[in-house]
Amino acid sequence: MNGRHGSLLSTARHWARTVRWYLRELTGEADYDRYCDRHRRRHPHAPVPSRREYEVLRTHHRENHPQSRCC
Repeated sequence: MNGRHGSLLSTARHWARTVRWYLRELTGEADYDRYCDRHRRRHPHAPVPSRREYEVLRTHHRENHPQSRCC
């Protein structure tokens, strides 16, 4: 029974990680994290924009570069 419980727990953890990944991709949270990582690498001494600042920058970019959107 102990092995089966461990297997069920492992499966539940896997599904929880999968759902968390999906929700982060769906809501754009992962995009912000990737942006922060890239910003820190390219501009190590500059402060990282807040989530709100990031959204404003992204919105301005989309408005000024409509050709960069797929639709």
